[in-house]
Amino acid sequence: MVRLNRIYTRTGDDGTTGLVDGSRVAKHGLRIEAIGRVDEANSAIGLAVACLVDSEHAAALRRIQNDLFDLGADLATPASDGDFAPSEMVLRIAPAQVEWLERAIDAATRVLAPLTSFVLPGGSEEAARAHVARASVRAAERAVTALAERDPVNPAALAYVNRLSDYLFVLARLLNANGAEDVKWVPGQNR
Repeated sequence: MVRLNRIYTRTGDDGTTGLVDGSRVAKHGLRIEAIGRVDEANSAIGLAVACLVDSEHAAALRRIQNDLFDLGADLATPASDGDFAPSEMVLRIAPAQVEWLERAIDAATRVLAPLTSFVLPGGSEEAARAHVARASVRAAERAVTALAERDPVNPAALAYVNRLSDYLFVLARLLNANGAEDVKWVPGQNR
């Protein structure tokens, strides 16, 4: 269990922050950028949850918010040897978390109206919030893949952040009356 008795420690006043392994890195480094983008995505998902109240979608998003904390812990635990096996001591995104997202995407796709056009990020307020969260997750994915070009990153973590944006896309469509109220893109409409 995590226990935070003090919110500020002053240890980061020099522009560094600590990782799980005890090492300190620059707050502007790629690893911290990736962790920060995941945190932003989690906050955007929290905003979506706030308007969904106690629906099944809110419960799914709260589950995802917990997974995103797991993802942050995973990213904050470097593995220079490429060993990304979860253990009692090291929290990692597991393939089962990716598979849960895939099952949720497949279930949603079965009830959605077929796509006949690209859709604009909007429709209902709930769907618009899901689209904002999706765009935020895409930014997190770009940051995580940039980190992966330099340092080893858990393959399940990469897959998770990629699937999550897909999940949020289908969720937005579900929230737009199963796609019936999607706002369609009209190419060249304003020429």
